[in-house]
Amino acid sequence: MRIALVTDAWLPQVNGVVRTLSSVTEKLCENGHEVELIAPDQFTSLPCPTYPEIRLALAGKRTVGKRIAAFGPDAIHIATEGPLGWAARRWCIAHGRSFTTAYHTQFPDYVARRTGLPASWFWPMIRRFHGKSSSVMVATATIRRALEQQGIGPLRHWSRGVDIATFHPDHLPPDLFMGLPRPIQLYVGRVAVEKNIEAFLASSHPGSKVVVGDGPALDTLRARFPAACFLGRLSGDALAACYAGADVFVFPSRTDTFGLVMIEALACGTPVAAFPVAGPVDVLSPLSGAMDERLETAIAAALKLERSDCLQHGRSFSWEASASQFLAALHPAVDEGGFGEFEPAPA
Repeated sequence: MRIALVTDAWLPQVNGVVRTLSSVTEKLCENGHEVELIAPDQFTSLPCPTYPEIRLALAGKRTVGKRIAAFGPDAIHIATEGPLGWAARRWCIAHGRSFTTAYHTQFPDYVARRTGLPASWFWPMIRRFHGKSSSVMVATATIRRALEQQGIGPLRHWSRGVDIATFHPDHLPPDLFMGLPRPIQLYVGRVAVEKNIEAFLASSHPGSKVVVGDGPALDTLRARFPAACFLGRLSGDALAACYAGADVFVFPSRTDTFGLVMIEALACGTPVAAFPVAGPVDVLSPLSGAMDERLETAIAAALKLERSDCLQHGRSFSWEASASQFLAALHPAVDEGGFGEFEPAPA
């Protein structure tokens, strides 16, 4: 199959959306499919206000449409609600082409955290963006229910995976970890206001707090929490060593749709502590994570879990399965017998 993939999130950005799209694209190509990527690095772009790591492409319907038409795809997938996504959507509608979309980010909550405006103000835009989609791909049952309540659909299940060749428990801990008081509590991800990292850094559980990642809130959090260790952006084996060397992974976000970093931590044998919100409630099992509205309680409970159980649960997620689900949700779908059912979270 020839697949046109339009995304406003791509390298050099480092986030769950980029890792998901790049990993699934790699698996699709390995299986003989051809993917034409249309991303911001191919156009003149401007930095996103308050978030310069994100580039906003200056490309309209005609420019994006020419790229799609020249490729001649069997299926068109629009991954994000940014400038390229809207341009591709307008072109598809104007030319009678079917397309699919995905709900990667709790966009209304995300914008609300950054603007102080009610999240309800932004749902009409989300409904409009996905309104003409042949299917909307979502990662968890909780997000599916939220979108159904907003009148968005039809919905198809598209889970996430983990690279177990990189993320495994056999890495030696970073040298820094050797001198830190235990337990070592780790956060990995974008350092931005919507990730609620201050809830983690302000928690009172004893031990050491380590933050891996970069973002617009980094300088502010460094100044507010000087006792925490901020390691900046890491990837590959260096990142996996942090996961494997930590005693607990703390996921304080209340706005994620999945939380890819959680299954990376689990694949390294590290238990997860989180709030009981979308993402953790679908991804974690009772043996691999602990959730509580009081983060200190969740951390204490997670520290009692068996790392072998965490490892088993983390390894149950695969990019091969994720790529198959993505392929089945495209239009024209591989399986034409309806819009699919959600699979339960792996036990």
